[in-house]
Amino acid sequence: MGSIKTSKLRAALERHAAISESKLGKRHPHAASWFAKRGIRPGDIRLHAAKLAGAGALAGAMLMGTPFIPKGASFGTDKIANAPLDSIQSLFSDNLKSLLPSSVHPLNPETEDQISNIIEEFWGIRATAKLDGEHLNTTYGYMGAEQHLPRYPGDSVSQHDAYQQSGITPGKGAWGYFANSRNTLTDDLVQKEKYYVAVQTLYLPDWETRLPYLREWYKYRKVMVINPVNGKTVVAVVADAGPANWTGKSFGASPEIMAYLDMKDGAQRGPAILFFVDDRDNSIALGPVERRNK
Repeated sequence: MGSIKTSKLRAALERHAAISESKLGKRHPHAASWFAKRGIRPGDIRLHAAKLAGAGALAGAMLMGTPFIPKGASFGTDKIANAPLDSIQSLFSDNLKSLLPSSVHPLNPETEDQISNIIEEFWGIRATAKLDGEHLNTTYGYMGAEQHLPRYPGDSVSQHDAYQQSGITPGKGAWGYFANSRNTLTDDLVQKEKYYVAVQTLYLPDWETRLPYLREWYKYRKVMVINPVNGKTVVAVVADAGPANWTGKSFGASPEIMAYLDMKDGAQRGPAILFFVDDRDNSIALGPVERRNK
């Protein structure tokens, strides 16, 4: 796993602290006044606590031999690089949540650029909201559970090796079958069905006027899907269209993606960030992102 620059991560955390301090002044003016009279900034308390937590955690790590990153702490890049996956995902999630709005809705270009930078810092993958001039109707919205897609004529859910309880769609995906027959189904195509998403191409303003180009551009377009709640991340491909706006969802995802992202709120949906992956040489593997791309 490569190193992660901490300067941008620290800036995001400091920005989050400033927002929290402002909220304290509005919601609890008496407490804010008490701190002010004593020359104490609430943000400094958080920073001091983080340093204490970091020192204690680092000492414990030295004794136990287990690296750990407490929230808000800044260690060297070597400590982050050697940290457990759940600690990295937690810190990744914290940085994303410091940028995201309180409600789920489309992001502004500045926020999208900041998220793109954070993704590259953590995972070494260039993922952007706009690629080749193309941009979805939203990059931040609710993602819902989809069924398996038939990969070839005659495919059945029993032929899929996991999450058979999710079922299979009665018709093929928006881009047709993945293969012409079972005999021509390659491992690459199996992975594409496992890690597929549905996006709302039908709501693109120029979908009808540029249909031939856009249909080909979006087919199996590689994307990064992030659950900002827990920092879990998957690289997937676009292989279906939808869902409809009336569902309240902006994206759909395969059973494998929903399971990995841990989107199990009872409604089988959750907030998700979806960016295009700039992978010109097709070197980024599909599936969970659990180590930094070198």
